[in-house]
Amino acid sequence: MTDAPVHLWVWVTLFAAAVQTIRFMLQKLLAGAQLSVGGATFSRFLFGFPLAAVTALGFLAATNTPWPHLSGPFWGFVIAGGAAQVAATFLTVALFGLRNFAVGVAFTKTETVQVALFSAIILGEFVGPIGWIGIAIGLAGVLFLTKPPEGGFNPRAALYGVGAGALFGLSSIFYRGATLELEPLDFFARAIVALACATFAQSLGMGLYLRLREPGELTRVFGAWRRTVLVGITGVLGSAGWFTAFSLQNAAFVRALGQVEIVFTLLASALVFHERLHKREGAGIALVVVSLIVIVLAGR
Repeated sequence: MTDAPVHLWVWVTLFAAAVQTIRFMLQKLLAGAQLSVGGATFSRFLFGFPLAAVTALGFLAATNTPWPHLSGPFWGFVIAGGAAQVAATFLTVALFGLRNFAVGVAFTKTETVQVALFSAIILGEFVGPIGWIGIAIGLAGVLFLTKPPEGGFNPRAALYGVGAGALFGLSSIFYRGATLELEPLDFFARAIVALACATFAQSLGMGLYLRLREPGELTRVFGAWRRTVLVGITGVLGSAGWFTAFSLQNAAFVRALGQVEIVFTLLASALVFHERLHKREGAGIALVVVSLIVIVLAGR
């Protein structure tokens, strides 16, 4: 396996968070595509899989690396990770159907804490005291950046939020496990092969789901390809970044550092849409930046 620079995972994670921010901005343009939640989710995987597959095959051919043996545990991690990611996406979208969804959105931010716990339990990878300090500071910063709920506590929204955070966390752990199953391949080969297999499984699973539960939605997805293809491309580029980071570092550190995504989103709102940042948001950004420094030091 080729040794990677010590802090390569940091730059790759920052890249993934930045591309994901771009994808979210593009998704706003899909409002007129008239796709269901399932259709929009499926289009992301459908148009991302070919790019991931071509990249995987091209990279292996260019480096004279034979296609790896895909073991049972590897497919177990891939399918579990893909299913958890899809379920988390549905739960997150369901939050927006609730009157007081801000409570749930806040609870999804507990993902970083849950990832650290799952990582220790499932993969036996621990973050250590400094890592926990960084995660705690980052969680505080993200909660500062989350719009305070109005109208009191909503137990259903909180349940959806914690559930979404847990499922996103589990998907990260399972994807990390999938890349570890492909050792001793080069870190990028492990990442891109795992991503190609994951997007294939998600495309197949979501396609079957839509065929059975939402008749006609597959036709609408293919008909809206001009609007959704860019979302699929940016989605797979971001996923390639996450998978590569998972192949290099403990998923808990990767997801904690990935919280910078919300900072990118706020900066994009200020610079692109000329929206003003408030003092609360400035304090949150400062806390997130401090947490990133602590996490990078802990992940050395």
